[in-house]
Amino acid sequence: MEAARALVAPLLGRFGTVTLVRKIGAEILYASGDPLSAAALFEQAAKKLPNDRAVAVGLVASYAALNRAGDARRSAAGASGEFVDVRLALAWSELVALGGDPNRGAALVAEIAKDPELARSAERVGMHRVLDAIVSARAGDRDAVRAKLRSAEKDSEKLQPGDRAFLGYLGGVALREAGLIDDARATFTLAMEASPESIGAALARRERANLG
Repeated sequence: MEAARALVAPLLGRFGTVTLVRKIGAEILYASGDPLSAAALFEQAAKKLPNDRAVAVGLVASYAALNRAGDARRSAAGASGEFVDVRLALAWSELVALGGDPNRGAALVAEIAKDPELARSAERVGMHRVLDAIVSARAGDRDAVRAKLRSAEKDSEKLQPGDRAFLGYLGGVALREAGLIDDARATFTLAMEASPESIGAALARRERANLG
């Protein structure tokens, strides 16, 4: 990830007005834990590529990571509703980000469960299960939280380290919302160790620090 960031900087400096370079740069910056810079580049790319799935997902996810639920909502509204990944990112934002609407997030999680596109990706399934655990945590059902997190962890070996770190971050949020603070702290730590330079690790580090 560090090497990728090192390559992106000169490319953006020389070809920063090229849409494809902006898109690739944004994806790398987001994945490596810089959602603020990524959001700016995704915004620029979205003007030229309004129907691009990766740009739409990246933009909503960047704002979710920045705790800017309103911007995530605006970005999702401008994206194609057929993208299940956009709706997953929006559900994340509504459930976790500042200014989010947990009821809307819960409704999105329930709606996405019926989408046949969900099962086509282990990453999607894992994220959906952990988001569902957050819904259960907000409802005060600790047993359901643990069961859903175990279900999400079941296929974790199929995922890349960065994806495991991100799901670990979300899992820590679910445990925190359920009042299981020690478990949340331990889960955030595991997420940080899974892929230290990733967005998941960066978010887990932030949330663990907020636990005090």
